[in-house]
Amino acid sequence: MKYILILADGPTGKSFVEWASKTRVVENEYHVVCYKEGVLPEKMNQTISFYYADPTSYSKLLALMSKTRYSMVFIVMREKEDTLYSLKNIRKIDSKVRIVLVDRWDMTYDNTDNLIIINEQKLIAAHLYDYLPNVPVIAQNVGLGEGEIMEILVPFGSSYSYRHVGSVAQRKWKIAAIYRNKKQIIATNATMIYPNDTLLVLGRPRVLEGIYKSINKRMGLFPEPFGKNLYLVLDFDRDKEKALIYLKESIYLTTQLEEKELFVRIVNPSDFELIERLKEKETDNVTIHICYDTTEVNALIEYDIQYFDIGLVLNSIDTFEKLGLLEQLFALKKLVYLFGDRSLYDITESVVLVTDEYEMESISSTAIDFSESLDLEMHLCDFDPEGDFESKKMIIEHYETLSQIFSYDITVDQERVNPVRKLQSLDTIIQISAFNQKSSKKSIFNYISTKVQDYLMTIEKYPKILVPVEVSEN
Repeated sequence: MKYILILADGPTGKSFVEWASKTRVVENEYHVVCYKEGVLPEKMNQTISFYYADPTSYSKLLALMSKTRYSMVFIVMREKEDTLYSLKNIRKIDSKVRIVLVDRWDMTYDNTDNLIIINEQKLIAAHLYDYLPNVPVIAQNVGLGEGEIMEILVPFGSSYSYRHVGSVAQRKWKIAAIYRNKKQIIATNATMIYPNDTLLVLGRPRVLEGIYKSINKRMGLFPEPFGKNLYLVLDFDRDKEKALIYLKESIYLTTQLEEKELFVRIVNPSDFELIERLKEKETDNVTIHICYDTTEVNALIEYDIQYFDIGLVLNSIDTFEKLGLLEQLFALKKLVYLFGDRSLYDITESVVLVTDEYEMESISSTAIDFSESLDLEMHLCDFDPEGDFESKKMIIEHYETLSQIFSYDITVDQERVNPVRKLQSLDTIIQISAFNQKSSKKSIFNYISTKVQDYLMTIEKYPKILVPVEVSEN
């Protein structure tokens, strides 16, 4: 049993005693000292004992504290002089007892050892501040109280809306729970984030401040929330002939996006004349780095991605496969751009091929954001040789809903055709698709597969955007 002494006076003191009485803690016993009427609640539980005495009297407090060893003392009084005299008396009787004092006057205290000061004015101001729009709510009575626990409301139009939790890169922070319709949801990778959800997030305060700003940004900031900037990997062992073409295409994409930078990493450099030609393209937002050590290429790429806040990694299909970037970039939850024979300059349409419902939901907002950023005509393509369009009805409705929310038109194409052959017949498109750690690499067996995902690495005609999606838990 822990004994707690409360020196109470005024409305705040009365409210505190009422709270202690309502929220009963069987391991605590409270001794309330006051000398004015109206402090005690009408009903008190058995853990509260009342003593009518003047708390500013040294002799009265000494008599009380000599009988009981208190683990804490609360001074919650209305008058400044009463508060100071009570504090002075407690210090004389027991200099080591922990004291919690409510300060309404913003006073300065010479000795703050074992003293917790709650400034009433600042506390009220902080609570009022929490109700201002565009202000994150941080936990003040849990953990360190420094902002490492935060509530963030997801507004309409946020780049985090309609994403599965598993598709959001969470480095040095974590989505612990989601509050929706006054109910708590323990977040898993498969949990989708909707507008008006409140996210309970944990992490470093400075990191969470950035996450708060990112969540409250509107769509149109592709490639966020996967990261801010773009990163081109050029492997001269595979990309030397098209290196300049890939760089120009990457620069073009960067210019189409808002306030983005392009960072280029050259690996296996073997043509210094070509390097000089590439470096001529450097500007304030295009930076080229060269790696001469080929032993730690993947570690260097991961460092670059984290250091430069990369959201989209651009590379050729050969480089993507030979450097083992599929597993690495999926683990880092980064978007991937794969170059095709068709240049991005010539692309007029984006295509999303209807596949698994879970994957389609996961990539929907990214597909819309990218298409809108590049002013592309977006097509949701339900190509089915059997004509089974009814089973895809929920997916179509999901995309049509997003189309209305974001005021962006989507064309739904439903055809009874072979999806792979149909895609190969299209020219000025970019395909937006999901990928995971189990995505197939280029193989001769892909050509006899019935899964559309197996053709991502074999069809090089058009460029592709790959969105990391966790494997469905269902």
